[in-house]
Amino acid sequence: MAATDAESKYAIHEAAREGRTQVVESLLSANPRLAKLVDQDERLAIHWACAFNHLDIVKLLASTRSFDPDAQDGSGWTSLMIASSLKENSGEAIVELLLSKEADPKITTNIGATALHFAVSKGNLEICKILLKHGASARTKDKRGQLPLHRAAAVGSVPIVKLLLENKTPINATDMDGMTSLHHAISEGHAHVAVELLKAGAETDKKDSDGKLAIECAPDNKVRSYIIQAAEREGIEFE
Repeated sequence: MAATDAESKYAIHEAAREGRTQVVESLLSANPRLAKLVDQDERLAIHWACAFNHLDIVKLLASTRSFDPDAQDGSGWTSLMIASSLKENSGEAIVELLLSKEADPKITTNIGATALHFAVSKGNLEICKILLKHGASARTKDKRGQLPLHRAAAVGSVPIVKLLLENKTPINATDMDGMTSLHHAISEGHAHVAVELLKAGAETDKKDSDGKLAIECAPDNKVRSYIIQAAEREGIEFE
């Protein structure tokens, strides 16, 4: 009985997840305050609509009088963060909509991450461009001390690395493990990203918390040799 009560209480959240626009519309019509109802995950219906990429429902909920574009769930995620983290830039239309409603791209989660951190982690280049255009900062560190650039290096995206460097991200900043973006790129075997960072001025003599240089983090000799040879062609020497 309790489960049934919970299901009926959070019917708008379920409808938002499942993409049932007419159900959401009729529930809101009967009780507009449902737009502000938080479920057991401390999420609003709009958080779920964003998570499942239901643009029509997001539009509907974003047009309610009580709509707060920066409302956060229990983990500190906003609708903008959720849409920014959808795969293959699929949340781009929702991101544009939320930003047009003055969603703040600078807000951080409980772990200090921004929408840009999440967009970078999923390799969403187009969404990264949109967020930066609307005031996102490439200089914000999360609670692990990581910039979006650290994440871009770790996922191996040369285009996003270039974009972040154009937006004045600190190239040699270290995270809480003492790792630079160069450390992350090399340790994940992303040689092309490592070379891009080196060309942009990444320092080769920085050591992480374990005392390791970035080149010493290479997963194998093939990656190590490729990076050293490519660096030499650019006139860059490793310590």
